[in-house]
Amino acid sequence: MVDALSSRLVPDALWEIVEPLLPGFRARPQGGGRAALDDRAVFTAIVYVLTSGCAWRHLPPSFGVSVPTAHRRFTTWVKAGVFDELHRRVLDRLGADGDLGWSAAILDAAHVRAKRGSLTGPSPVDRGKNGSNIHILSDADGIPLVTAVPSANTHDSVMLQPMVAAIPAVRSRRGPCRRRPGRVRADKGYDYPAHRRRLRARGIVPRIARRGVDSSERLGRYPWKIERTLAWQSGYRRLTMRYERHGENLASLLQLAAALTSFKTLTK
Repeated sequence: MVDALSSRLVPDALWEIVEPLLPGFRARPQGGGRAALDDRAVFTAIVYVLTSGCAWRHLPPSFGVSVPTAHRRFTTWVKAGVFDELHRRVLDRLGADGDLGWSAAILDAAHVRAKRGSLTGPSPVDRGKNGSNIHILSDADGIPLVTAVPSANTHDSVMLQPMVAAIPAVRSRRGPCRRRPGRVRADKGYDYPAHRRRLRARGIVPRIARRGVDSSERLGRYPWKIERTLAWQSGYRRLTMRYERHGENLASLLQLAAALTSFKTLTK
């Protein structure tokens, strides 16, 4: 049963991408210390926490990894940038196969209520309760390209330029790597002249809804793709309520969810 669950959470094709990214085990010169762990078991436990939403202390012993060890290894991999690099590697494979839609990028955000921790603030959409925002910039088909986690009281418009600038250089089927979409689509929360000017300066056509001009019916032609992506991310139960004390841990879990979502597209 455990082997079947592990194979479903971390299939061999995914592990082939993950394994080279993990820091290697270094034995202490003086000997002693902890024995090397099975990295795949630890990674599977992390994916289980992300997917099921269970607390770290409720991690089933059947994974063969203690709770302190799993959490300690997770924070080590966060600092090493493992989850950022995993997402980029998966995007590289999609780009090399011509499966990324560079005709447009779509930006949107969702609110997550937080118990505590950094990168939190009073939410204007949740009666001032503490929370964080989840921002996702996807390609034209809803595949996540960039993710970010600011505090809930950070205005959405502040994130547009940093998100566009953070698009990684991704391999393409032909020619050099690509990181510039043809258009950027966003809702009325991002409707500021400065954003339009800066996007045009980058050679990107702004398609930002105009306040008092564009109707919600017209906007419904495109936002459903990014709304579907946000729904995919909320399927990872650990992202529906924030329990992480450190904001970078939540950001890494979101990055891992984006990598897993992109990988599922890769294997279709």
